[in-house]
Amino acid sequence: MAVSPSRWLLAEEKGSPRWRLPVIILVALAIRMVVVCFTYRELPDADKLYERFGWEMGWIARALASGHGFSSPYWPWTGPTAMQPPLYPTLLSLVFRLFGVYSLTSGFVILSINSLLSSLTCIPVYFSAKFSLGTPGAKMAAWVWAFYPFAIYFSAGRVWEYSLTALLFTTCFCIAQRIHRVANPLAWIGWGALVGFTALSNPSTLSVFPFLLLLAIWQIRKSGRRWFLLGALTALSALAVLTPWTVRNYRALGILCPVRDNFWLEVYDDNSGDASLDPSFAHPASNPIEMQKFLAMGEPAFLAEKRTLAIDYMTKHPDFPLRKTLRRTLYYWTGFWSLSAQELREQPYEPGNIFYVCTITFFMLRGARRLWRLNRAALLPYLALICVFPITYYITHPLMDYRQPIEPAIIVLAVAGAVPWKRIGPSRLTASTGPEAAA
Repeated sequence: MAVSPSRWLLAEEKGSPRWRLPVIILVALAIRMVVVCFTYRELPDADKLYERFGWEMGWIARALASGHGFSSPYWPWTGPTAMQPPLYPTLLSLVFRLFGVYSLTSGFVILSINSLLSSLTCIPVYFSAKFSLGTPGAKMAAWVWAFYPFAIYFSAGRVWEYSLTALLFTTCFCIAQRIHRVANPLAWIGWGALVGFTALSNPSTLSVFPFLLLLAIWQIRKSGRRWFLLGALTALSALAVLTPWTVRNYRALGILCPVRDNFWLEVYDDNSGDASLDPSFAHPASNPIEMQKFLAMGEPAFLAEKRTLAIDYMTKHPDFPLRKTLRRTLYYWTGFWSLSAQELREQPYEPGNIFYVCTITFFMLRGARRLWRLNRAALLPYLALICVFPITYYITHPLMDYRQPIEPAIIVLAVAGAVPWKRIGPSRLTASTGPEAAA
């Protein structure tokens, strides 16, 4: 007797141990903590002014922990700043207050927190993949995230907001996949508030929000429900979360800035004709001349000058930023920048990284193609992420660091492209995601 796909899937769900996801999380955390034990001692370095201990975020956290407020994004005390979003520096400052500013204990604690956040990202990865690929694909995606080298390295070895943003942003994305099924306004308000909160960790995530919201509104409109009210409440709740920080920036610096104000510094740094892939040319932390200008002019005037210089240079040399943007786009998805002798001396692991990134990208594109053929409605949110989110970095800095917020979604698509299709075939997609999955 034949068993329908929905009954087959339900039977599989009941047969799946409920502790499987907690086990994956614990394994992921154990792997990351082993790496932390080898990396945390390298963080404090007085000769380098603790640059590796959080760079600008570490310096701001030092200022917060020392009673100077949200200020001083570089080593000297420079006054109020909006050059970084507030969420991670505030978290790091709490660690500094409890365990010492730039202490070894603080290094161990903050990397452990990063590792925990990265491990917990297995949860939204699992449920995001479950919505798109069904339970088998979800389990595979969660296990892949547990062992994913980028996720391990950027959580257990780097003091930055990568793990926090990845957890928050992937949770937002997981909700975005399903929110059209919910008519309760409170759920939409909560989603919008979480989007705003995530932007306080990394404002680049806001670039995707309008597209995810429009997709959700389009889907709920097809069902004949009150789409305008729900969309408006979502947008307003996100705006409400961002408003207090915007007001703070205006009062402290006299500028209208929702989250951070250093966009034009990054644009000038890599589009002025003098910078390389390494973001150091125009940054005061790496250039003593720029530091003197920053101290003399103050943050708002310094950044306003960089905006003028960037626009002026790009207007006079339109081909240069275009070529650099294309080159950065290629690097973002392949890891290839240059194979010159100098590049290989400075980056001896570059060939291996190119092969690794190209492999992930290949399976991601293959997975997107499979979903396009079988479940386009499930694919559209992923397309919004991989097409829109990187644009900010195409025109500034395309380092692998800046892929981390969308890396969980990349993993889900890569699993769809790498796993034999009979393991997550059309019947399972139809059963797990609804009638629209049928091609």
